[in-house]
Amino acid sequence: MKKGLTALVAITASLALLSACADSGPNDTAQKTEASMDDQVTPAGEFPITKEKTTLKVMVKGSSIVENFATNEFTKWLEEKTNIHIDWEVAPEKTFAEKLNVSLASGDYPDVLLNMSVSPIQQSIYGKDGVFIPLNPYIDKYGVEMKKMFEQVTYVKDLITMPDGKIYSVPQVNDCYHCSLGQKMWIYQPWLDKLGLKMPETTEEFYQVLKAFKEKDPNGNGKADEIPLVGATNGPSSTLDLFLTSPFIEKDFNLRFVKDGKVQVAYNQPEWKEALTYLHKLFAEGLISPQTFTQDRNQLKQMGMNPEIPIAGAIASQNQTVFVDVDNPRFKDYVSVPPLKGPSGIRSTAYNPYAVSTGQYVVTNKAKNPAAAFRMADLLLSEEATLRSTQGRPDQEWVRPAQGELGINGKPAKWKPVATFGKLQNIHWAQAGPSLRTNDLRLSVVADPKNSLELILYNETKKYEPYATDPSKIVPPLFFTNEQAEELSTIEKTLTDYRTEFFAKTVTGSLDIDKEWNNYLSTLDKMNIKRYLEIYQQAYTQYKSKK
Repeated sequence: MKKGLTALVAITASLALLSACADSGPNDTAQKTEASMDDQVTPAGEFPITKEKTTLKVMVKGSSIVENFATNEFTKWLEEKTNIHIDWEVAPEKTFAEKLNVSLASGDYPDVLLNMSVSPIQQSIYGKDGVFIPLNPYIDKYGVEMKKMFEQVTYVKDLITMPDGKIYSVPQVNDCYHCSLGQKMWIYQPWLDKLGLKMPETTEEFYQVLKAFKEKDPNGNGKADEIPLVGATNGPSSTLDLFLTSPFIEKDFNLRFVKDGKVQVAYNQPEWKEALTYLHKLFAEGLISPQTFTQDRNQLKQMGMNPEIPIAGAIASQNQTVFVDVDNPRFKDYVSVPPLKGPSGIRSTAYNPYAVSTGQYVVTNKAKNPAAAFRMADLLLSEEATLRSTQGRPDQEWVRPAQGELGINGKPAKWKPVATFGKLQNIHWAQAGPSLRTNDLRLSVVADPKNSLELILYNETKKYEPYATDPSKIVPPLFFTNEQAEELSTIEKTLTDYRTEFFAKTVTGSLDIDKEWNNYLSTLDKMNIKRYLEIYQQAYTQYKSKK
């Protein structure tokens, strides 16, 4: 259910590989743009898109819950409706960013990049080089659903438009309430009840609860085999560095914040050191599973679904399905821990008010019929395609509600899921690529307490809303010049890799926080963190000047 907490300005890892890499340049793109009006496609809104069978080569990020994109039921529906066959290249889910960078750098890339999270910086660099095709003329002539999206979610157009006015990608809009406050912690309520413990509200109470989970045999098997707390390494929906640092310092999902008009990062502040010290205490006392720092989300899910593994007391994840399936008996026993209050009284949770994930569908200069490629993306934004690509087939995985059934928003419901999301399947794309899920559509799902993950997450997220970071403290989506983008691409990766390594080593105790902190700050300085912040400040100042 992930939103793109993928922050709009987040810089994709491994961009050091970026280089001038096109096998054709800006002039070729210009010629394609001029020729676009003559592409062999049917009029806007008519299907099939092409009269002659057309093939698109598409690179997609792999998914642990999509069996086979080529034989997928949604793919079959899409191909039949459009008359466009998709020739798939599936990038490994764990290393898709590296695959993208290598492909772009080598010139060996397909017609379309789908769900590859092509960053604004990449769009700027490769758009300038002519590798990515500007979509503006196609939007003007063929963008039926895209224009509807611009009307329904008015800020989308600004957030996907480069400073030079060009649009290089079709986004995913996922106005997801529970994702906007997605840095959650889940706790196993039966263990709290068994030990007579109340829901923790402070960092100290949370520590005491985990300690009780470890020492007081809440699973009742007479063994000290409980896992007090576990997470995973990949993605903000499954890591500790968001939830358990927020009681010490306010920041957004990218560990940045604005104070007195200045863009800053959380991870070089004294409060970050305090958070690391607290986390190390938990780890040193055996309250955090060591696997948290080595396993990915797929392995975390395997742990949760394995009946041979003792139940974990607390899970750092955006929602319970990262750990257990909705139909697992353990699912409803996990409830969210509200934002914890830290030693100095801070109680906050990161908030992402931007429901747009850019770079979800990019057309390259390899596409022989870019108009057809764009029109397929435009179709993906329709309500029918959105429900099919994210939920499945009508009357099979989801149905139209009965008369009188209400949605979570209290209005007549529009749809009702009848299949469990999150399992390996070959019916839909599991939310990959462009789709338009407005808040109205998401909350129009039938409010069924017995069978509605959306309702559960909606209610649990209410605990977080009072502590949401003030939007004025959040670094908004920013655009950079090509020169800034190229400079940031190197600095960001270096800083992220070092910060992540330092976080893991200090929490696990292989580095002493007190002894290494000054050296850590010095190393960040050597890695040009001041220049990094200077570039962000320039872009932020420009953003504010337009308001």
